[in-house]
Amino acid sequence: MRFMRCYLIVLTLFGLCSSVFSQKLPVVVITDCYHPYQDPGDNLDLLNGYALPDVKLLGIVLDITDAFRKDTADHPTLWKDPKGPREAGIIPIQQLNYIFNKSVPFAVGPMTMMKSELDDMRYSPDFEQEGVALLLKILRESPEPVDVLSFGSARVLSVAYNRESKLLKKKIKRIHLSAGTASKNHVLGQDKGANMIPGGEWNVALDVYAFTRLLKSGLPLALYPCAGKDGGFVKDVNSSYYALYDMSFLSEMHPKLQQYIDFAFDAKLVYDFLRYMNKGASYTAGKKPQFDKFHVWESAIWLNVTGRKIVKNSEGKYRLSQKDSIEATDTLIENGLRPCVFTEIRDDGRFQFEYASRSSTTSIYFRSNVDVNEKAMNIVIPELFKSFNP
Repeated sequence: MRFMRCYLIVLTLFGLCSSVFSQKLPVVVITDCYHPYQDPGDNLDLLNGYALPDVKLLGIVLDITDAFRKDTADHPTLWKDPKGPREAGIIPIQQLNYIFNKSVPFAVGPMTMMKSELDDMRYSPDFEQEGVALLLKILRESPEPVDVLSFGSARVLSVAYNRESKLLKKKIKRIHLSAGTASKNHVLGQDKGANMIPGGEWNVALDVYAFTRLLKSGLPLALYPCAGKDGGFVKDVNSSYYALYDMSFLSEMHPKLQQYIDFAFDAKLVYDFLRYMNKGASYTAGKKPQFDKFHVWESAIWLNVTGRKIVKNSEGKYRLSQKDSIEATDTLIENGLRPCVFTEIRDDGRFQFEYASRSSTTSIYFRSNVDVNEKAMNIVIPELFKSFNP
């Protein structure tokens, strides 16, 4: 009888574990992560996919633009970045697979711009076909719809849609797209550089046809504009940008994650890029963080995908909470999505929208108080990163 009770307990625990595992959110990440970095936030952001306990990372597609692989970039409309050369972020992904003991598949997508909105880019080299093929394979094989998080151009998604639109409509739960400028009536703001590029924002300018194709596709889409009227480095109610003003939390992160971040932020080029993950804890040992102020666009997406809410308790302390754990005395800090419809999508990647009172397949990021939102992010995001434990 005692054996039977133990057996039943084991089966129960196994069932609970299986239930928890099955509830993980299937996610694909498309990112323009490079090494050495172009935007160090891309390298830091990858941690979320690996470390959030409720996420099942099905794959990563590297959305790379050939112009930025060169010593000096020669993109036709964007900054002639002289800090190259750099390559697709294969090294960061391999480091995270090593740290977390995972084998998350990854591949590189097309590296040049689409030639039209309907371009399926079958002419791209085979190596650059792998990213689109990986996305389509994951969608075909997934038993449930998948959230796709896009940090970079919309090229991989738009090309995949041009090849297999029915599959994307069936198997994508929602696209969370980090791109675009939310500016009422296309008003130009204080960032003269942003005013001059297509769409007024970097990710749109990477591939304008890809962006406009996705906005017109009818796919379930949550848009997180990287820029508002005054550009990508000024907070706006519809933009996801904020800054972290204190990076000292790095010293309290897991040692291997410290090594990963230090490797990325120092743009290291060493042969033992995996063994380096085991070489101590750089920031705990006293290394000064490479950035005093860190620009962030990605946090809102991960919080919304996983249902994490920012709340302030009765004592004025901020924390992350799931919806069913919010207490009556908590104050919700707005950091969500509002249904919307696009009223204009211009050929240059600029768009106009209106909030929708009814449900819509399209939504846009919104936070009513940008300063309170940033203040809260500066508390809850470092705490989240400190909780990551490979």
